[in-house]
Amino acid sequence: MEEAREFLMQTYESLLAAARSPGQWWQLVALAVCVLLAWLTSRLARRLAPADSASQATRIAASMTKQLAFPAMLGVLCVFAAAILTQFGVPAQLVSMAAALTLPFVVIRLLVEAVKRILRPGPLLVASEHLISWSIWAVVVLYLLGWIGPVTAALDSIALPIGKTSFSLLDALRAIVTLLVFTVGAAYLGTLATRRLMASTQIPIGVRVGVAKFLRFFLIVIAGLIGMNLLGVDFAALTVFSGALGVGLGFGLQRIAANFISGFILVGDRSIRQGDVITIGDRFGVVKELRARYIVVQDRDGVDTLIPNENVISTEVVNWSYADRAIRLKLPVQISYGDNPRRALALLLEAAAKNPRVQTSPAAAARLMAFGENGIDLELRFWIRDPENGVNNVRSDLYLEIWDLFAANDITIPFPQRDVHLKDGWATGAAPVRSRTG
Repeated sequence: MEEAREFLMQTYESLLAAARSPGQWWQLVALAVCVLLAWLTSRLARRLAPADSASQATRIAASMTKQLAFPAMLGVLCVFAAAILTQFGVPAQLVSMAAALTLPFVVIRLLVEAVKRILRPGPLLVASEHLISWSIWAVVVLYLLGWIGPVTAALDSIALPIGKTSFSLLDALRAIVTLLVFTVGAAYLGTLATRRLMASTQIPIGVRVGVAKFLRFFLIVIAGLIGMNLLGVDFAALTVFSGALGVGLGFGLQRIAANFISGFILVGDRSIRQGDVITIGDRFGVVKELRARYIVVQDRDGVDTLIPNENVISTEVVNWSYADRAIRLKLPVQISYGDNPRRALALLLEAAAKNPRVQTSPAAAARLMAFGENGIDLELRFWIRDPENGVNNVRSDLYLEIWDLFAANDITIPFPQRDVHLKDGWATGAAPVRSRTG
């Protein structure tokens, strides 16, 4: 009880001394002014932010402005207020603490929003958001407790000697943070540029995909080089890395390099484009994406198949929409010899005219191909312009329509049959030959 009473008395005396100090009141006044100005500024920013916009970037900027206008303005004003109070010799711990609590919140929201534009929804995105939040708030807590100096010295003391220099744990953390920040920024800029390029309808899709891939790769490389330059890395040491990379390509990375280079070849020669309908091996589907290492082909069942770029380059590929999306399909049909082939050909054209996917230009055609063993061979030839919607389904619809028309007009479809004729040489009425065992 005595210890608790003593603690309460010390706390009361500290608060009373703080209340009697003019510096504390000046800090409270400065903080109140900062809060008022930040509130007025945030209200003005919300009014000026566009409510509806066709541009996704404008909508994102408006949403972020509404969320971060108040904390961002409060943090900036608190920084200026702390500087002014310090200039006049007034303590500014309270105002500095307010700035230290508001500005990290703004930084976290901006970084998380950038990561959301780069990563797809999933466990990696959630883990990245938690890592960013925990790391920044940990630094803030260390700053408020005054432990930044001791923790920094402790991390710097854990060093690994490398020749005449040493590489400490603090250097490693600085390198990781710097490279991550620059890489995330470059990836975010690459994503924005990719969206703008892919939205353009004046540039061919193959050129858009190729430029987008190159731009993302170029920005990430430049970001890495700038980050290493800021860290003081000697670029002459990269010759060792390039030699190791060459050895790696020679031993185990040749397939990865081949797929990567094949991806640029596919984009450059425009043999496979996004949206093409292709058949590769036993796979038939639409090309959904052209990635650096593989292409994504989606079949009619909704299954995505990832085909390495090297396989596409070295394997025969049937591109149903390479020069023109219009393709011609053929339906073989057979009728009996007792039916009128001219009437059957007219019914084939009538069936084609009833299907909405069959093109009128070029017009469908019906041909008599041959006099077969079991009947007369006919063929219906027609054009479609949407192979991505399926080929066998339109064949099935036309076969059903032909079946109905043939049944309504008494035209029969023969089944395989054989006629056996007995020639001379067989004894009439002769007893059958029986096998006997001796």
